[in-house]
Amino acid sequence: MKRQKTVITSVLTATMAMSVLSACGGGSDSKGAASSSPGGSASPAASEAKDTITALLPPVSPNFQKTFDQISKDFNTLYPNLTLKIEPASWEDMKQKLDTQVNAGSPPDIAFGGSDGIPKYLQQGLLMDITDVAKPEWVSDYDKAPLDYMRNGKGLYGFPAYMEIHAIGGNKKFLEQAGIDWKKVQQNGWTYDEFRQAIKKGVVQENGKTRYGFVFATKGVASVDYLGIMAKNAGMPYAFDSNMKYAYTSKKYLGLLKDLRALIDDGSMPKELSSVDAGMRWNMFLTGQTMITGKGLAVFENSAKTNNKKLESNDASAVKGSVPVDYIVLPPPTFQGAKASYAAVVDGYLTFRGKKEPTAEHKANVAKAAYFLASGKVAATTNNDLFSAHITKSAKKEAEGMKIDRMPENIAAVDYMLKNATPARSDIPAELAAKALKLETETIVPKFQALLAGEITPDAMYEAVKAAATQAFGAEGIVKD
Repeated sequence: MKRQKTVITSVLTATMAMSVLSACGGGSDSKGAASSSPGGSASPAASEAKDTITALLPPVSPNFQKTFDQISKDFNTLYPNLTLKIEPASWEDMKQKLDTQVNAGSPPDIAFGGSDGIPKYLQQGLLMDITDVAKPEWVSDYDKAPLDYMRNGKGLYGFPAYMEIHAIGGNKKFLEQAGIDWKKVQQNGWTYDEFRQAIKKGVVQENGKTRYGFVFATKGVASVDYLGIMAKNAGMPYAFDSNMKYAYTSKKYLGLLKDLRALIDDGSMPKELSSVDAGMRWNMFLTGQTMITGKGLAVFENSAKTNNKKLESNDASAVKGSVPVDYIVLPPPTFQGAKASYAAVVDGYLTFRGKKEPTAEHKANVAKAAYFLASGKVAATTNNDLFSAHITKSAKKEAEGMKIDRMPENIAAVDYMLKNATPARSDIPAELAAKALKLETETIVPKFQALLAGEITPDAMYEAVKAAATQAFGAEGIVKD
């Protein structure tokens, strides 16, 4: 998601961090519960004991952190014996804070994060499987696809907040000037060849400056977003095929690398693409320096509308040099005749335990808090703020009375991509997933950045990935075609 910065003073951060560390892994109020039985069910009497649940939460939506006091109050009204203690974090600090606490063996009870982080924390032994305390009515409240993303093997490690698609987004005026039938693309997708020709038409020289057809944020770790999103549409929806062989050694991967490099060589993307970070690419989009931007999320329509209103009212906080933009949700292209498999991002409330086995009562209380945050009014409010589709029946019902200003065409485009989203793979062992993540960090990200910068060829990157994969998974553990 587009992350909005939140400034937290170091004093507040330190104080809150100490609070989390002191309260996690069992809740200070629950430690004396005599009836606790690790892994079992809490008795009715014990479930009334006081308990504190800690949560580390970033600004999930633009207004999310403004509601923390109300969320804690509403939770306490629903469960008078329970306290939900929330520590806010900025997106920039979130991962470092959580990793520090996990490495110390004292994570918060709940932390917001991506489902793709489950294998990593599972390997560290501090994620908490809540399968046995997740009530059937909670599980049935969810759409199946996003809930499956929170599973690994037979375990359930939290509740999802939303399921979004990593799309791309276009400037309606520029798309139409380039003769692109964006409504058709929204409804049917497009191939790489169609996309390549379209963004060539979007390159315009104006007032001595170049407007590019396509700009994707690729600086640093963002480069792997670009490659990963496109790889799913190139016949490699996962890092492993159905036989658990590493997939990015397929020749389809080499073809994808060549296709992506060609977009820069065409002049449709800037030569300096490897230095474009997320903020820069959004600024370029709002200031009319690019026709299509990525990665795109539904909430960007809201962000563009907000800036448009500021321009209309001569608000000085509008992005400097920006122009009015009607944001159009577009699907990424498909490659080499592959079936569309759009990259789904499922983030949610991961459930953790400390080194000490939590009491059964505390475990059940953590699950209550995670479900409370991920469903009903809290989820409806947050997802409306994000322009995200609701994934629980309870949130859909709560959202019925909430006003939202979205283009119906964009809603339909997101629905089309959700229907063709990459399904979850809970069968990939955490050990393999962790190895793939290490390979991605140590080899794929730096090599892809070098490829985007023109320092190496697609063939050189492909050979480097293949060599690293062979070392990590063995000659028989990789795809050969």
